[in-house]
Amino acid sequence: MPSPLQVAVVCSSNQNRSMEAHSILSKRGFNVRSFGTGTHVKLPGPAPDKPNVYDFRTTYGQMYNDLLKKDKELYTQNGILRMLDRNKRIKPRPERFQNCKDRFDLILTCEERVYDQVVEDLNSREQETCQPVHIINVDIQDNDEEATLGAFLICDLCQCIQHAEDMENEIDELLQEFEEKSGRAFLHTVCFY
Repeated sequence: MPSPLQVAVVCSSNQNRSMEAHSILSKRGFNVRSFGTGTHVKLPGPAPDKPNVYDFRTTYGQMYNDLLKKDKELYTQNGILRMLDRNKRIKPRPERFQNCKDRFDLILTCEERVYDQVVEDLNSREQETCQPVHIINVDIQDNDEEATLGAFLICDLCQCIQHAEDMENEIDELLQEFEEKSGRAFLHTVCFY
């Protein structure tokens, strides 16, 4: 069995898409961490132009309690309380990718803007080891259903990459197969630590 990949999943606020994938990947035995790239954590509010904005240092539990006080019915109905409840069982708080100096074999992003931010951040760091990291973008809409479908797709992709004899040489072919199978296009690049 190949040694488990070090995997990171990244979305904007480390709430829905990255945490759903984090949950599924960790249940499948992957060594996984999740992150957001935004400057703040944003959750839907009472109106599209009134999001709930938090600092990345705020715990999922604190967000949960805050929204419970603000409008229990609204945040129960739109699934935000359920999502935060799941999140706090996985880890205490959201994490910002740009503040993490750990190394990964594979970083999966959930939208193109996040992919660009991750690549830009990695390219701005000083190269130390020339250890490659593959960044793959899987576009996932930020809603419940798409997050679940996207998480399973990410999990299948990670399993295929983990079982590849030679990840560096097989990854392009694997991604092409996945694009054909899923009808989605994946962005892919390699950066170095």
